[in-house]
Amino acid sequence: MWEEFKGTKWKKTIDVSNFIETNYTEYLGDETFLTGISKKTSKLWKKCEGLIKKETFSNVLDIETELISGIDNFNPGYIDHKEEVIVGMQTDEPLKRSVNLSCGTKKIKEVVGKLGFRLNPDIIDKYNEYVKTKEEATMQLFDINIKKLIDNHLLEGLPINYDRGRITGDYRRVALYGVDYLIEQKNQDIAKLSQNINITTIRLIEELNDQVDALKLLKKMASRYDIDISKPASNAKEAIQYLYLAYLGVIKQNNNYTNALGRNMTFIDIYIEKDLKKGTLTEQQAQELIDQLVIKLRLIRFLHTEDLSLGDANFINECIAGMFDDNRSYVTKTSYRLLNSLNNLGVYQEPNIIILWSNKLPDNFKNYVSKLSLKTNCIQFVNDNFIRKIFGNDYAITESSSPLMLGRQMQLYGSSINLPKLLLCSLNGGKDEITGEVLIDDIEQIEGEYLDYETVLKLFETVLKKAIVYYADALNIIHYMHDKYNYESLAMSLHNTLISRVMAFGITGLSDVVDSLSAIKYGQVRVKRNKDGLTQSFDIDTDYPLYGNNDIRADEIATKLLTKVYQYLKKNQLYRNAEPTLQISSNGLNIIYGNNTGETPNRRRKGVPFTFGSQPSYKVNNGLLTAISSISKLPFKVCLDGIASSLFVKPDILGSEQTSSSNLSHILDGYFKQGGCHLHLNVLNKEELENSMNNNKNLIIGIGGYLIDYSKLTKENQEFILNNTFYDKL
Repeated sequence: MWEEFKGTKWKKTIDVSNFIETNYTEYLGDETFLTGISKKTSKLWKKCEGLIKKETFSNVLDIETELISGIDNFNPGYIDHKEEVIVGMQTDEPLKRSVNLSCGTKKIKEVVGKLGFRLNPDIIDKYNEYVKTKEEATMQLFDINIKKLIDNHLLEGLPINYDRGRITGDYRRVALYGVDYLIEQKNQDIAKLSQNINITTIRLIEELNDQVDALKLLKKMASRYDIDISKPASNAKEAIQYLYLAYLGVIKQNNNYTNALGRNMTFIDIYIEKDLKKGTLTEQQAQELIDQLVIKLRLIRFLHTEDLSLGDANFINECIAGMFDDNRSYVTKTSYRLLNSLNNLGVYQEPNIIILWSNKLPDNFKNYVSKLSLKTNCIQFVNDNFIRKIFGNDYAITESSSPLMLGRQMQLYGSSINLPKLLLCSLNGGKDEITGEVLIDDIEQIEGEYLDYETVLKLFETVLKKAIVYYADALNIIHYMHDKYNYESLAMSLHNTLISRVMAFGITGLSDVVDSLSAIKYGQVRVKRNKDGLTQSFDIDTDYPLYGNNDIRADEIATKLLTKVYQYLKKNQLYRNAEPTLQISSNGLNIIYGNNTGETPNRRRKGVPFTFGSQPSYKVNNGLLTAISSISKLPFKVCLDGIASSLFVKPDILGSEQTSSSNLSHILDGYFKQGGCHLHLNVLNKEELENSMNNNKNLIIGIGGYLIDYSKLTKENQEFILNNTFYDKL
């Protein structure tokens, strides 16, 4: 099955990157070769649309209440077997959700009940009798300090009662090598490790045995569909099918918010090109394979146990393009085929297509991507030039704007910390500004009517440093317990045995904190306190520089703050020697955090949500280029987990229909050359959001690095997004 492929290195050791580099065909042409939707796919998608519409009215279509989720726990499921060229479902019926109890039974039972279903009580009872859940184990170890931060909404969204996600398996390995070879390699690693038994190797050997068992279950699950994945794929259909089944097995085992597919189109294109040359595949059939893979991804559903205000999004990221170090691009015809699925199937929140952008990408591809981005608002962009220097050629974006080396690196996910509340905590002697509870000990109480910048900054840094210790402790406990009680054996089997780990820390509320510090430094901020001495409101007597106006004074505060956070993170000993990474994120927490945070010194009122990711405050509207100039100054070297930036832009500012795609391409070139990390432009008018909100009309938009369906959000979330800045000039 490898006879027609070039190269030898990838045959001697698992090295998908080398296989791609040796065998792929770069495509420099335009999109004119693309075809429309096939009859089979059209029938299939029409049936799916009916099911999705039915699901919308009832929140969920169905829940499996007699079985719990697992790699091979369900009979085969089909949408319409005779029309499907790619098969495989999470359960035995499309859109039926499964129950995963490994993180915690109490929360799952509560969620299922709210949706109008009832789990078989015998399942819960037996599970609780014999299994300790990760949530139970984690909460037993949390001390009073961590619990106080959680209870007072300083730490939210931690992966306690849901799976940590962001562990992107290299699904291409199943297609290229077959499962038997992967099992053989893992067994060889077990034999080597067994020659040096110690605490570290004992644990790793146990995990490897779990990985082997998971691969065997994956083979068994595939066999239910009469598919043998023990050997390498021999053609394009098999390559896509095997890759998808590997992904399906992973999501059957876990219940995540972040379920990246990775970076597969250039790999798939090698098989498609081979089949096209042999005459065993037509262009219409090639597009059909990609379209049907996309349909399968669009039908993935979970029972989310944590309300992160993100609707039903799963963040199934698929990255395309980017460059090799020798100035060849990763662009292939299948890069175009994936994008063309948006034309053939219409817009949807999955898969979340991310373009690894470089100014050196072929012009035809850049123009096509720009046109489609403006048409759909479904495409995000990250800076390949920066990321490739650190993560190498073969990386993917696992969540939002977070890069990882495929198969060689995993992330210990950590949600984010409430930065504005930390600032208020420092203004209140370590107390929560709403409850009055002491969150951080031994913090001096600020006196006086006006705030002094140096005094505030010193106390803020002290509070920040102490809170980060608790944050790191919480994540160390969570990930220890996750590995012990809910190990992602299948996802990890699609990694190298020896991998590097990063621990992902996030901050929410960046612009509100930066503007608050700027107001204190450059304005005159008078504080008003309640009868208990807690800050209640702030008056600002003079104007002050705002982050997002390309003002070096405010932007410098942001840069120094991020650097300081990262320095404090580096001081902590992290689980399994993980390296800390930092992300400027939202994770939907900007609303939850904002609702539970008092008034801040930048005139943001109590209970008002924070702005998303790295974007400026909604008071700032001096033009799109001004805003992204500020964002591009944020230091990626201390934010290696990504700097998410989603902005709303009125269509008129990008020029006429004939020039807008070219203008967008130039903006992306300039932004990433300046140092920007991530950009997602929602090019639309407010009226489109209002129409979606009032008429329950599906509308896909990007927020904080995610694609979400605006119509599926709560009224509060919709109104908050509606109040975003809509940039009306460059």
